[in-house]
Amino acid sequence: MALRDEIFEQQERINTLLDKQTDAIQSIARSIGKPSGIFIAARGTSDNAARYAKYVWGYNNQIPVTLAAPSLFSVYQKPPNLGDMLVIGISQSGESPDILAVISEANLQGCNTLAITNQIESPLAAEADYVIDIQAGPELSVAATKSYTAQLGAIAMLSAAWSCNSKPWKELAEVPDFISSLFQHESQIQTYASRYHTMDQCVVLGRGFNYATAYEWSLKLKELTYVVAQPYSSADFLHGPIALVSSGFPVFAVATQGKVLEDMTILLKKLKEAHRADLFLISDDLDLLQIADCPLPLPAGIPEWLTPLVAIVPAQLFSYHLTLIKGIDPDTPRGLTKVTLTK
Repeated sequence: MALRDEIFEQQERINTLLDKQTDAIQSIARSIGKPSGIFIAARGTSDNAARYAKYVWGYNNQIPVTLAAPSLFSVYQKPPNLGDMLVIGISQSGESPDILAVISEANLQGCNTLAITNQIESPLAAEADYVIDIQAGPELSVAATKSYTAQLGAIAMLSAAWSCNSKPWKELAEVPDFISSLFQHESQIQTYASRYHTMDQCVVLGRGFNYATAYEWSLKLKELTYVVAQPYSSADFLHGPIALVSSGFPVFAVATQGKVLEDMTILLKKLKEAHRADLFLISDDLDLLQIADCPLPLPAGIPEWLTPLVAIVPAQLFSYHLTLIKGIDPDTPRGLTKVTLTK
């Protein structure tokens, strides 16, 4: 199966990205300088990578990040004034016309533009001033896995370059081993997946850096298993959607050590004790894992800002195995193609 092979490539791909793109990314960071603001255009999985960028560049580098509404550029043809922001297009294929429209307009307005892509000869790469090759290699499966973590890796590396500090680079170097250690849990993940073989709806929770993980996990469940999976931050979930949860309702969550763990812990305990939710939990907090019906431990010591590069991997494997259990071909999800061209 191409999808499983590509999930298992992710350690190698992050290593390659670090090996082959560190100098290029540091050079881009020096050339651009630290921008006053960043404007990102992306769709699908790449949009979830942009959600991660919003937290990483905001927290680590104190740069305000805005996610674009590409239709303002391509459909309405009424683009906003981008000022002196750095404008970034994130796209695995680099072919989507609406993302290209944002970069083209940014160039007309005199902005610095950057493409983060897996196709360095794509229209997006040709249009941008600067290009980061995410080094994911050919991705044959429709559902993005290794290209997503490679996009996160490129975003994290750009953050490290802007920091002018060696510590984030040392932390990034440990990510491939963190990813590799998770593959030993595949058999357990497969067992967990069988528990949900009749599931047709669920919620997926995360907050902070792993808000992006909640969105990406929910996307994998939708496109591979056809489950109606709704992503929420733990804060937003309390503002109404918590009413969805009754006894046995599936709740998938990512809760890692860091600033938002206390908030996530309070919510997840409430969901278990008061709502009797069926909880699948990815976490590096051993105490919190005790309350889960399906606990999936992350390795200890992952810096909070890098947990999304690691936490998504067991979520991908779970989605893959649930797809097989449901009798669906994970490499040919219905109605989807590898490259989606939106205008």
